[in-house]
Formats: sequence, structure tokens, C-alpha cells
Amino acid sequence: MAGYTWSEIGSILAMQGFSGLSLFCVFLLMALGLAIIFGQMGVINMAHGEFLTIGAYTTYWLSHWAELHAPALLDYMFFTAVIVGFLIAFAVGYLVEMGLIRYLYKRPLDTLLATWGLSLIMQQTFRSAFGAREVSPTLPGWLLGSVSLTDTIEIPINGLVVMGLTIVTTGAVFLFMFRSRWGLRVRATVQNRIMSGCVGIDTTRVDRMTFAIGCGTAGIAGAAFTTIASTGPTSGSLYIVDTFLVVVFGGAASLLGTIASAFTIAQAQSILEFFSSGSMAKVITLMAVVIILMLRPEGLFNMRIRR
Repeated sequence: MAGYTWSEIGSILAMQGFSGLSLFCVFLLMALGLAIIFGQMGVINMAHGEFLTIGAYTTYWLSHWAELHAPALLDYMFFTAVIVGFLIAFAVGYLVEMGLIRYLYKRPLDTLLATWGLSLIMQQTFRSAFGAREVSPTLPGWLLGSVSLTDTIEIPINGLVVMGLTIVTTGAVFLFMFRSRWGLRVRATVQNRIMSGCVGIDTTRVDRMTFAIGCGTAGIAGAAFTTIASTGPTSGSLYIVDTFLVVVFGGAASLLGTIASAFTIAQAQSILEFFSSGSMAKVITLMAVVIILMLRPEGLFNMRIRR
């Protein structure tokens, strides 16, 4: 703090706050999918971070292909990658639920071990396919640069785009869960699975599609992730603990809680990094969240569920 004027400190904190917003967007996009899988279905998916990696590598591959074969399409690559990343992660998630997860419902410790093993397999697959070195996609020109708010505060354009993508995705998840017939089936299955089956809801299909959509949302997070960091085989696993922390702290099965929790944790980590190291910022944030959860185990928001 010594050597800085109050104006400089204010500018640095403002930049750290916006950096926290970029981190908040990645946390929220990851946590939205995990809130669906863990909060709604009770499945501990330790491979959720690898679905982010799928979206990130999809963005890298599409940008590499466009750069070599169709440079004119590079400007449209990012939004194409968002859609394709969602579809590929959705398809992989669908197959994972069909071949693995459906045998492990109501066995949370088994799902934890099985999906942890799956995450190791996926990481090795990424390493074999793309190599161990981290890669970055070629971003279109309109994603580069920044917007100057003042003489000392500049907002990166890619951060603004990621924020817009996060708002659209969050709105889509809200409409899917609370304004659609399929969302009604999902919530009915969560609240009372046996009764939902009795009234004709195909709970097996609901589980499969819900898991796949949660994985697809992580694929969108992967596309957004490429705008702020490089991608490696273990990139997704670096965010899995923070993502679970966001979901548990916000309250499982609560969309509003997930948003509030992602914002609080991301901003706390980003601003604390100004006063200490990145690892110490994570430690302080984790300790604060643990203390709050000891006082309020259900999280910031909770939903009563009948099994």
C-alpha cells in the first residue's frame, strides 16, 4: 500500500474488481452446470472440469482450422465454438450418463470415485490428442483491445463479451428450469421421483438429459475460459474445487444462490490478491466460506426437497 496514492489504489481495486467479474463469469458458467448435476441430481461429478476442457479445446481446434483453411470465418469462430463446444460436451455427457452414471444413483461415494477416475482418463486423452503443452486459440480481432473508462481504468473487450455470454447462458438456464415443461419435469423428479414416475414422467430420460445439459453448460464455460487463459489437459481440474465450493456455499438446487455465491467468491479472491498472493487469497476465501457454512450448513439459499 505504501507508495500508492488514493487515486491509484482506487484504480487498482477497480481493475481487480473487473478481473473478479471475469473470474465470476467462469465460476458461474461452471457452477450452473454443476448446480444442475449436483444440486438437482445429487451426483458428485469430479469430471465436470474436464467438460470445460472439452469446450476449451473445441475453441482452440476451430480457431486453428479457421486460421489455416478459412481465415474469413475467423471473426465468427468464437460464437461458433460456443455452440459446438456445448454440443460436444452435451453428447459426451449423454454417453457418460448412459454408460456410467445411471448405475450409481443414490451412491454418492461411488459416483465420486468413478467420475474421478473418468477425469483422469479424459485428461490423458487430452494429453494424447493435443499434447502436454498449453495452447491458446487465435482470437478474432474484435475480441482484442479494451475500452477506456478513465485515464487509468481500461476494461478488456473479451471480458465484456464473456459477461454478455454469461448473462445469456444464465437466462437460458433460468427459462429452461423454471419456464419450460421440461424444467417442470426436472423439478418434479427432484422433489418426488416415485410420484413423478407414477404420473407418467420418464425419470430415466429426465436424468440423462439433465446430466447432459449440465455438461454442455461446462462446455460453454470452456469457450469463455479461452479468452482469459491458455488451455492444457488439466485446466478444468484447476476449477473443480472452486466450482463445488460455489454450489455448496450458494445452496444446492438454488440458481439465485449459485449466482450470489460465484460473485462473492470470485470478487473476494480477486480483491484479496491485491493485498496478498493468489494462494493466500484462496486460503482466506476458503476459510471464510467454511466458517459461514458451519453457521449456515444449507448455504446462502436452500430448497426443501422430498425424496
